[in-house]
Amino acid sequence: MENTLGDFLRSRRARILPEEVGLPSHGRRRVRGLRREEVAQLAGVSVDYYVRLEQGRGGSASDAVLDAVARVLRLDGVEAAHLRSLVRPPKAPAASAARMRGRQRVRPGTRLLLDLMTGVPAFVLGRRMDVLAWNALGDAVNGFSTRSDAGPDGLPNQARHAFLDPSAREYYGQWDAVAAETVAFLRRDAGLHPEDPELAALVGELSLRSAEFVRLWADHLVREKTHGVKQVNHPLVGGLDFGYETLGVNGSPEQLLVVYTAPADSPTAQKLALLASWTAPGAVAGGAGTDGAAAEGAETP
Repeated sequence: MENTLGDFLRSRRARILPEEVGLPSHGRRRVRGLRREEVAQLAGVSVDYYVRLEQGRGGSASDAVLDAVARVLRLDGVEAAHLRSLVRPPKAPAASAARMRGRQRVRPGTRLLLDLMTGVPAFVLGRRMDVLAWNALGDAVNGFSTRSDAGPDGLPNQARHAFLDPSAREYYGQWDAVAAETVAFLRRDAGLHPEDPELAALVGELSLRSAEFVRLWADHLVREKTHGVKQVNHPLVGGLDFGYETLGVNGSPEQLLVVYTAPADSPTAQKLALLASWTAPGAVAGGAGTDGAAAEGAETP
């Protein structure tokens, strides 16, 4: 995967006008936003020091320096953490690297929790935006078991779906927002796992096949997936307006439980009840990463 530190810092300083931070803007400028020497001045470091940082030669930068740069560039908490990951790339031990290349698993207890959540669509999102498991209503809404966006490991993948499935633009009521959120989440994953060959392969595949992905990837947006809204145009029941919440799975730090919600008696809740009636009784929830080999307490990459 490419070295992104310089591109990330340049993209962040390009969005800040000199006058916004109390600096004069002298005529026509060769670069958009702040110059490197202006960032250095505002952060209280030498120009040479900041240039070396932007060139990826600032591995010894102190927390105080990184905090100052983050303040000048107006980075939020996720972006500041991403900056630290780029300056000091995490070194995974050999055992972790081996697990990274292995198949992701969902604990039986998490699988059971999904099955018990009969009234809401829910699924487990893993590394690289792979969908590891889902409940019956989650499948009814998202079509995980019938989608064609699986990677080499057989898992549905939200990034492939958003950018490579021709129906995605119609399915997502706000496709532009979903696409930006997807890329920003992958950017964060890339900063945390710079040596992941499968993530590099996914980014390469999306870059080759989607001009929209290339454009958004170049923006260097970084976001966590926490909560928000999702508008879906379902092929059977029409428009669905969800809120969503993501919850970390304790003991499986690279997994998120994603739950779609809708207020009681709302049109979306009524349509969900209809979908639920079609998937019960005896509907079998899915998950390519939940076969009998998964053991309670098994580690995931």
